[in-house]
Amino acid sequence: MDVFHVTDQQGKKITDSKTIDFIEKALGPKSQSTEGVTNWSSKLVGVHSVGDHTAIELLGRDRPGLLSEISAVLANLHFNVVAAEVWTHNRRIACVLYVSDATNQAVNDPNRLSLMEEQLNNILRGCDGEKVARTSFSMGFTHMDRRLHQMLFADRDYESSGVATDIDCPPSFRPKITIERCEEKGYSVVSVRCKDRAKLMFDIVCTLTDMQYVVFHATISSEGPYASQEYFIRHMDGCTLDTEGEKERVIKCIEAAIRRRVSEGVSLELCAKDRVGLLSEATRILRENGLTVCRAGVSTRGEQALNVFYVRDASGNPVDMKTIDVLRKEIGKTMMVDVKRVPSNAKAPETRGWAKTSFFFGNLLERFFT
Repeated sequence: MDVFHVTDQQGKKITDSKTIDFIEKALGPKSQSTEGVTNWSSKLVGVHSVGDHTAIELLGRDRPGLLSEISAVLANLHFNVVAAEVWTHNRRIACVLYVSDATNQAVNDPNRLSLMEEQLNNILRGCDGEKVARTSFSMGFTHMDRRLHQMLFADRDYESSGVATDIDCPPSFRPKITIERCEEKGYSVVSVRCKDRAKLMFDIVCTLTDMQYVVFHATISSEGPYASQEYFIRHMDGCTLDTEGEKERVIKCIEAAIRRRVSEGVSLELCAKDRVGLLSEATRILRENGLTVCRAGVSTRGEQALNVFYVRDASGNPVDMKTIDVLRKEIGKTMMVDVKRVPSNAKAPETRGWAKTSFFFGNLLERFFT
């Protein structure tokens, strides 16, 4: 039996009946459904149709302006991005995008899909200096964050020679991961202490699952800005982690999973009426102002598109706020802009649960509609 003590993004008790019903359905026996899924196989670009949207999966080497080029291709072919998640880690980029045509329907025309795949493949190959994507894309419907973990893990991003700087993760918040053996019960005990944030447990469990480990027991706690988590695991074959090589690989993979979800730096939240080319316009302006996107989230509610971008300058350093002021004036002509500076070395978060860095747009929407 699993027991979870949870709060909303503001650290308060969940009282909304719709949210509770959604959680119950998502965790229930009917949560996995692949009805209406049509597949097209590819290597660098995975495409499948889910309901009224076509899902696109991309994986390759990251570089400044790459997301802008990807969104420009989709805009030129009249694909509208209705939802997306984009992660970058160790010079790799992984994207899951849900697109539709101008009539808000899934794109089933093989010729249009073939042209789209060809152009996106050319972009990904054009920026490849070390290796091409090696992921075999899953064509079934899945949670976007879950899929991004699978893609980057299969791409072995944890083996990259990239070194985290104090900008990426201050020394006091760098993950401390240890693995010991519980002789009495026959488990390996994975202990993680790091900066607390939303979806931390999700990210760690996804990676342990991808590595074919089963979690038998776990204890999760948080205190101030820190989280402490312990997992009692065995491999699916019943074995524990007995060699130093196995332990080192698990530690690297968990650390990569924690760092994939970039949240430090400056975040830009944009709200505007949804239309074809909106994402392309936003990312073009970011690129023209010398900013690179570390992580992005795109969603659509009714006729409103909601986008979040975590950005740094082209060298990976924090963004000069003067640049943000110029950017705000330019983007603000066509979209509502909310700029948030997420502290990377604060002594403690201002609000529990990292509400200020989440992809929940309640405050922004409230201002947009009033």
